[in-house]
Amino acid sequence: MREKVILICTQCLSRNYTTTKKKTDVSKRMELVKYCPKCNAHTLHKESR
Repeated sequence: MREKVILICTQCLSRNYTTTKKKTDVSKRMELVKYCPKCNAHTLHKESR
């Protein structure tokens, strides 16, 4: 089973991406550097709860 998560830009706080992760990794929040179309740059995106 995988859990759906939403990734939020740390600069402008827009919700840009959805992805999935293993249920065993629930204790750790996912952090990825992805492109934000609103900021027009690559920024850190964190998992929302």
